[in-house]
Amino acid sequence: MSLTEALIVSGAAVLAYVTAIWLLSLALSNASIIDIFWGPGFVLLATLYHATLDGFGGRSVLITTLVLVWGLRLGLHIFWRNRGHGEDYRYQKWREHAGRKFWWTSFFRIFLLQGVLLWVISMPLLAAIINEDPDHVTVLDALGALLWCAGFLFEAGGDWQLMRFKADPANKGKVMSRGLWHYTRHPNYFGDATLWWGYFVIAAGTTYGWLTIFSPVIMTFLLVRVSGAALLDSGLHKTKPGYAEYVAGTSGFIPWLPARRA
Repeated sequence: MSLTEALIVSGAAVLAYVTAIWLLSLALSNASIIDIFWGPGFVLLATLYHATLDGFGGRSVLITTLVLVWGLRLGLHIFWRNRGHGEDYRYQKWREHAGRKFWWTSFFRIFLLQGVLLWVISMPLLAAIINEDPDHVTVLDALGALLWCAGFLFEAGGDWQLMRFKADPANKGKVMSRGLWHYTRHPNYFGDATLWWGYFVIAAGTTYGWLTIFSPVIMTFLLVRVSGAALLDSGLHKTKPGYAEYVAGTSGFIPWLPARRA
């Protein structure tokens, strides 16, 4: 399969994927289910690339395995975290604003938009899997895998620590500032961005793979400025006592030693 054919087939697969999720959201009256399917969407694309393209097998297996572990863990985590909570407040606001039109406007504003992002951001995966050269594991493959491991540690570890913290009734209303959260306010978002830079580094070792640098840049921007850290900080400032003090002494994204607090 050529690059053009791979782009067309993967684009069609993403369109079918988000359309199916949109139809499910209509049945459930819950547009926020799209969040559960974000990670698994990359699993779908990586598996599709791996099954249909004839690049170097070792690199294809490596990056597909990394995406499989990350994407399924993220999807299961969000499903478990959101169970029984109904639709996320962000989507509820859009639903209220759109009124009766929401059932179809949600397809373009939420599902198709995330589908386009999913397809565009997946380009390092495509580059790493489609290329035959180099036909051996390289230093960049190893470096990318190490970056992925560091990112996965922060993302999965941060999620696990926060879940345990919230499960303790004694912590209700308190700010999580232990473990990885002692060094960054958003270890899970930092980890997510880092592992995507890992995917890019693996792709960068292949022919023209470096051109996909837009992917981790977009992902990092989204996690820092759009749907990740900035949005969460804004909400917690208003609802969580003591969060302003936590912000003053703790790095917003990149892990760092906390500032001395009065």
